[in-house]
Amino acid sequence: MAEVKLGGQAAAELSEAAQRELVDQCEEQFAQLEKLQNEITLCEPESCENPREQAVNRLMATEAELKQWLTVEPELLISNSEVLLQAGKEEMLKLCSELEMVVSCHEAKRDKLRETKELEQKWLEEKKQVLIAANDHVERLQTEKGKLSEQSILQDTKAKIHKIKVYQERLMESLGDILEKHVPLPQNESATKRKKKNITQELDEDLISLNEILELLMNKVLNTPHDPYVTVDGTFWPPYTEMLLRYGIAVRHQENNFKIRLETFC
Repeated sequence: MAEVKLGGQAAAELSEAAQRELVDQCEEQFAQLEKLQNEITLCEPESCENPREQAVNRLMATEAELKQWLTVEPELLISNSEVLLQAGKEEMLKLCSELEMVVSCHEAKRDKLRETKELEQKWLEEKKQVLIAANDHVERLQTEKGKLSEQSILQDTKAKIHKIKVYQERLMESLGDILEKHVPLPQNESATKRKKKNITQELDEDLISLNEILELLMNKVLNTPHDPYVTVDGTFWPPYTEMLLRYGIAVRHQENNFKIRLETFC
């Protein structure tokens, strides 16, 4: 649309004589093109029996014509200075428009590269800060390592182990108090109640508490992790064992129903 507009403006700026001369020149050139087209059409040979030979002949003729045109110097189609000046103006305007588009594209690319550069510089600064902090930490650790002796490290390790043991004992005591309060050992019922319930069996006095059962299971896992199963004997009250199995605290042996182990919690 811009080119059409420019062409219309150029035609309006030309004088009537220049416009008439330009139209006459165009008509003359179109007439010459039609004449040449008719001559080419008449000179085309009819289809021969050997298409390969025909193609070679056309190629040779085209090459000869190309060499002839290369030796000919180009001539202006029109010598009117007014028309040439207007054509030059149009070409300059077109070239300026294309150059403006190129400049705009390059400015957009420049802004994008500048933004990328700023982001990269920011990332580089952050990495430098991280590197500085890491180097400071390494230097501090090396300094502390030089100050600490083997004896101090051993004492520190013993203190940590003792602290962990004390904490474990407190946890076990708290667990025993909770189990003793909420899950006490079964008591033998009176004779009157046993008669009412038709119970003839006496509870074994050697039954161990739920806390002791859990301690056995945990100690077995810690001491012999390759064989964590504990044999269920008469000291295990069956309801305790069933409760541990039902709530997923313990797991029964796949081949021996009289062995259980603590569930692996992870």
